[in-house]
Amino acid sequence: MITEQRPTTIQDVAERAGVSKMTVSRVLNHDSKVSDTTRAKVMKAVQDMNYRPNISARQLAGSKSYFIGLLYDNPSQGYVSQFLLGALKRCRASGYHLVVDECNGGLQDKLKITRDLVNSTRVDGVILLPPLCDVPEIIDILRQSNTPYIRISPDVDLDSSAYVCMDDYQAAYEMTNELIKQGHNEIGFVIGHPNQGSSRLRYQGFLDAMRSNRISCPPEYIEQGYFTYKSGLQAANKLFALEHPPSAIFASNDDMAAAVTSAAHIHGLKVPEDVSVVGFDDIQISTTIWPPLTTIRQPINEMAERAIELIYSGKLNEPRKQNRSDYRNVIDFELVKRDSLQPKQKS
Repeated sequence: MITEQRPTTIQDVAERAGVSKMTVSRVLNHDSKVSDTTRAKVMKAVQDMNYRPNISARQLAGSKSYFIGLLYDNPSQGYVSQFLLGALKRCRASGYHLVVDECNGGLQDKLKITRDLVNSTRVDGVILLPPLCDVPEIIDILRQSNTPYIRISPDVDLDSSAYVCMDDYQAAYEMTNELIKQGHNEIGFVIGHPNQGSSRLRYQGFLDAMRSNRISCPPEYIEQGYFTYKSGLQAANKLFALEHPPSAIFASNDDMAAAVTSAAHIHGLKVPEDVSVVGFDDIQISTTIWPPLTTIRQPINEMAERAIELIYSGKLNEPRKQNRSDYRNVIDFELVKRDSLQPKQKS
């Protein structure tokens, strides 16, 4: 005879942790008054017993919905996918659910999707990925509905709201210096989508590193991309068709860098023997192509987790104070060296 195992209750967790049901509830609701020792003990019991809080019951017990919204309209699916995975992981660990919506189409379509998310789901907060993070009409909807929000890598009005980002300028500067250190002074650059602030910052970092090393960059070595594989392929074909193509190409994201690598093979060039290729982001494609890409590891997972934490902590609901450290969240990057970059071959 098979007996159905009853679901774990909050009382079971309390007995395992040796605390009251109220203490377990406070831990699950991220009450800052609970000590770290007690919090760790309760969370261990939650994990050991595979306890899943009842969202409906929690909603009835308080003002939170335990839903967090995420809006995106980004051409790099690799970036979006990695951000989603990081956000989902943090939500799962915190007893929240993530509501994801692609905010594409024209401006009015974007505004309708935003209103629908806020009105139908009653989310506890919204995460805005670039370039939506810089659309004032979307931000106005969230402000008017008193919905907390956090922007990811914004480019304008940095003092107006909480945000999470990395230092795109410095990362591009350091990657360019690495190329120069490897003997490359003929470097091509593929710019990212013009509607994203990170594109401008990465391009400026590249230019300033070239200038600081007294290296000129001819205008034909600069191509516009759109953070997509297709645009990277088109840009690379133009660069490789030059009478004197660059010895290295720095693409503003890994999707475009992977396309540059493919284009090199099409043109009969070996990577990195004939041309070195570097990218930006360190998404999955950077290690699934050959040779694997030297790239900037953007802390996408950490940025997602930090955004979720700021929403469920309730800090975004507090009155804004000058110089609040939790409003400006800059996460460290890493330059990851792989086989797509080698010293320039002497002619």
